[in-house]
Amino acid sequence: MESKNIRLSKSIIGEIEADAVRKILLEDGYLGMGAEVGKFEEDIANYIGVNTSNVVCVSTGTSALHLAVEAITEAGDEVIVPSLTYLSSFQAISGARAIPIACEVYDDTLTIDIEDAEKKITSKTKAIMTVHYASNPGYLEKLYNLAKKYNLRVIEDAAHAFGCSYKEKKIGSFGDIICFSFDGIKNITSGEGGAIITSDEKVLNIIKDARLLSVEKDSEKRYLGQRSWDFDVTRQGYRYHLSNIFAAIGRVQLKRLDVEFAPKRQKLISSYKELLGSNKNIKFQLQNEDSTIIPHIFSIRVLNNKRDELLIELNKNNIPTGIHYKPNHLLTLYKNKDTTLPITENIYKEIITLPLHPELELNDVENICLLILKKLNN
Repeated sequence: MESKNIRLSKSIIGEIEADAVRKILLEDGYLGMGAEVGKFEEDIANYIGVNTSNVVCVSTGTSALHLAVEAITEAGDEVIVPSLTYLSSFQAISGARAIPIACEVYDDTLTIDIEDAEKKITSKTKAIMTVHYASNPGYLEKLYNLAKKYNLRVIEDAAHAFGCSYKEKKIGSFGDIICFSFDGIKNITSGEGGAIITSDEKVLNIIKDARLLSVEKDSEKRYLGQRSWDFDVTRQGYRYHLSNIFAAIGRVQLKRLDVEFAPKRQKLISSYKELLGSNKNIKFQLQNEDSTIIPHIFSIRVLNNKRDELLIELNKNNIPTGIHYKPNHLLTLYKNKDTTLPITENIYKEIITLPLHPELELNDVENICLLILKKLNN
């Protein structure tokens, strides 16, 4: 195929975002957390359909998860989490001094195996962290029923799922504690950033303070371009707030999501599936029919021990690929001799992530698929 600089993922940033940043730099002059962050939180709330007070913007998706876990657990509490996720899910739990308990995913949806999660519930279990893998929320109703049965909290790691829906309701518009990521390659970016959405007032108050070193009620002053001087602190906090610069980028990106980014991502996925769908060596992630997704990544399973040779072939032709993800229970920090997750471990041997971002063209997808089919049909 003709050589072209194809990217696995890419930040889609233009002059509109640059103008928004220039306005903060040259007109507003307040670069830290201020009014622009409050406006971004309001924009997110209006988009998802919740009260503005229920949205808290933070520095990253990882910090969103960390604060969510810390707000509802104590040291030594257990949080059940699928092993097939990015390291940040596990780090957020252990960073809050809780214990991540790795569990399986379903072989078809790659989302948390609810039956396996139930087997791992103990007297120390405080929460379940579900991961919306490749933007797929999985079986949320079933998961929340399990949580209710055992009086557990639910944290949704929705880093991949901003803009997605479950049963025609936006992710974040319902549920317990939902965490988003706005890093450079997500469905929308703020450069770096994240958000937490919850209607739990106690959790909200903890998180709003904790992002600002737990200076009590400092958020309200920051929105006004002020800060607290005579204050109290009663618990650990962090420098996890979002800046006005990043919020300005995020506000522009949010306006582009439904009219530009989402349709392109969905069209590219449809093309991949149409071109690769009949090959017996390829298995797609099953999307729950109750969900409407804006795909953040596109991963396929390559069967019959052909994954690694396909990786080599694509790399040779300058097609970047990824592996989302190495299971966390295989990492030294989280390894436990009693933990074996055969489904997850098998998926790890088969999975490969193909290029996906709004600047990828349909002919790029066609060329990538031609290479894949040529290699797998040999």
